[in-house]
Amino acid sequence: MTDGNPPAYHRTTSDPGITGANAARLPLIVRIYGALCLTIGAVSLPLLVFLIVEEVKSLSPGSVNTSLTFILTGEHAVVLVINAAALIVFGVLLLRNHRHHAARWAYGLIPTTLLEGLLNLALYGLDVALLLPFVQLILLVVISITADPSLHEERRLQRRLKQMNARDAYEESVRINMAGRDLSGKGYISLDFFNLFWVFVFTCVIGLGIETVYHWILFGEYQDRAGLLWGPFSPIYGFGGVLLTVFLNRLWDDNPLLIFLASAVIGGAFEYFTSWFMQAAFGITAWDYTGQWLSINGRTSGKYMIMWGLLGLAWIKLCLPQLLRLINRIPWKWRYSLTTVAFVLMFIDGTATLMALDCWYTRMAGMQPGSPIETFFGEHFNDAYMQQRFQTMTIDPASSGRV
Repeated sequence: MTDGNPPAYHRTTSDPGITGANAARLPLIVRIYGALCLTIGAVSLPLLVFLIVEEVKSLSPGSVNTSLTFILTGEHAVVLVINAAALIVFGVLLLRNHRHHAARWAYGLIPTTLLEGLLNLALYGLDVALLLPFVQLILLVVISITADPSLHEERRLQRRLKQMNARDAYEESVRINMAGRDLSGKGYISLDFFNLFWVFVFTCVIGLGIETVYHWILFGEYQDRAGLLWGPFSPIYGFGGVLLTVFLNRLWDDNPLLIFLASAVIGGAFEYFTSWFMQAAFGITAWDYTGQWLSINGRTSGKYMIMWGLLGLAWIKLCLPQLLRLINRIPWKWRYSLTTVAFVLMFIDGTATLMALDCWYTRMAGMQPGSPIETFFGEHFNDAYMQQRFQTMTIDPASSGRV
């Protein structure tokens, strides 16, 4: 396929390949995990609701406050309840072998589990409580890949292509042209783990490049705008790219003005939340738009919402089709292994960055290293290193919301 138009061939629920993918039984270990999710959700949900109700009853009008810690605690409780309820549904779907719905719930649980971990981090820093959402996040990624019918079908086709002669293989590759497209016709790209991971990586890099060039043109100086300890990555743009892809996927062929406005709102809201979370978790201020046109608490502004709108429009209309073609140039025999290695490296980079920021926070708060990990990061990623690596960031522990 050489243009950006949808392929002529569309699978529907009656397609034998998709039907077979849905009908294939999930591995026993996955169904055991489903039973575990169901049990954990069924036990924790009523307990959480009971504890929240009791806590609310104990509050007197004078004891209610609007401190950041109080707000974070309330948000954390709400997220825990949502995750517990979702685990019940997710567990039932896995036990009943509903691949399609289970994959969707896994994709939905990934961001809420990530949010649970981030709120844990914001409230308690590096703590043993982070282990549960960390393990759950890894398992959800694995389950989503295993259960997703489109990925199951892709693996089946990969095995089939190996058994076909060259001509048949070519004809089959044309028939399934542009693997990764949403063949239902509802959106442009299939919102599976592989596509979204490479969207994240690509937008991390391209976003960093755009911001670096923008700053150089505006101020005439080079400034390191990276957001991870290693590599040319800015996860703010990575997650922003994923959000724009997910929410605008069905608008890809719609009115450009609608895409622009939606991108502006999504990007502005995400920028606001990111700024708020960085301050709540680490006391970090990475940008301040106070005094700019339509500034909202200095966390976003009309100027940058317009920029998000333009970036989203260019991304959906121009970049996303090219990225999908690039993804499909990865040989099938390397697709899973390369993506797994890249994901592990990015995950290590992200985890190490959060740990380095947490240790930087504790040093700025005047606390002495209390563990070998803090000592290690203090020796290898000291204040001078962190300030040089994250040149736009300043830390004020007093402005955080930690307990």
